[in-house]
Amino acid sequence: MPIALYALTAGAFGIGVTEFVIMGLLLEVSADLHVSISAAGLLISGYALGVVVGAPLLTVLTGRWPRKAVLVGLMVVFTLGNLACALAPDYWTLMAARVLTAFAHATFFGVGSVVATGLVPKERKASAIAIMFTGLTVANILGVPLGTWLGQAYGWRATFWAVTVIGVIAVAVIALLVPKDTSQQEESSSLRQDLAVLGRPALLLGLLTTVLSWVGVFAGFTYIAPILTRITGFSEAAVSPILLVFGGGLVIGNLLGGRLADRSLVPTVFGTLLALSVVLGLMTFAIHSQVAAVIAIGLFGAVAFATVAPLQMWVLEKAMGAGQSLASSFNIAAFNLGNAIGAWLGGVVIDQGPGLSAIPWVAGLVPLAAMAVAYGAVRLESARRTVPVPAGAK
Repeated sequence: MPIALYALTAGAFGIGVTEFVIMGLLLEVSADLHVSISAAGLLISGYALGVVVGAPLLTVLTGRWPRKAVLVGLMVVFTLGNLACALAPDYWTLMAARVLTAFAHATFFGVGSVVATGLVPKERKASAIAIMFTGLTVANILGVPLGTWLGQAYGWRATFWAVTVIGVIAVAVIALLVPKDTSQQEESSSLRQDLAVLGRPALLLGLLTTVLSWVGVFAGFTYIAPILTRITGFSEAAVSPILLVFGGGLVIGNLLGGRLADRSLVPTVFGTLLALSVVLGLMTFAIHSQVAAVIAIGLFGAVAFATVAPLQMWVLEKAMGAGQSLASSFNIAAFNLGNAIGAWLGGVVIDQGPGLSAIPWVAGLVPLAAMAVAYGAVRLESARRTVPVPAGAK
């Protein structure tokens, strides 16, 4: 794999840390800024909203720029956003800085996916996407625990100072290593053409598939700590080491999903979604045994991220030509929309449904719905290809 891919991985690592590390610092933030824990939790929601809004906004605004310039510019926004977080004097300034930082998220991964696939041969495109997303998985394994420790030991602002340094490094390596010639946007396409691509039914179904798949992932993952402590019987101190097992699964599943997608994309999309549904279903029983629960958590991490590269590559293929960067960024927003809906669904199951123990099997049903939508997209594309050409047409 070209070294430029690992420059993209560095940027993905920084973004992953800043997105998730706040979860481990809610107590410190709430105490320092004199807000409730629930208000501090809204910093997570604010970031997710920034991702969804930033995806179309920044991708359209930078649509005619060279892709390398876009990636460097986005990492500058990311770095300045984290610097603003570190210096934020009050809660609302911190919230605004989080939203600003999130603006770079979807467009970086969206444009970065297009750049990554342009750096490698056709048969390795999905693996290239997986390499870039490895930064996100490593952020969960190493960056988030270290960032949480740093914030607890030296104050939450220290964590954002550290992420700012990561941003500076990412700007430098992307500027130095990503080639110029392979990162030029499609100059021949207009904004109208780009938006027309988003109106393709098959592409819309692809985006809906992504949303539904990650509704299932986050319906299960958001409440994994209370499941492990209240149902499986683990202590609170045991949750972090178990989440490291989950993180290890993320890395393995991410790389495996990319390799399988390179061999056969559509079967991999369906296979990973089915595996996700099966593992979540089995977790319904596994959470009643400590050993089985740990194994299931590792498998959950693997099958969850095994879906990422195939789904991203699938949407890119449906947007070949004009609008690829915009469609790719929208798919990143679709992942985050699934995160938000999944967390809400899990809360509904707890408060108004069968309860905490039912979350795994309820979450496992959603990827089946994603498979049905994906099947509809495949049938739609198949029908389009087999439409007969009228007699006399050239």
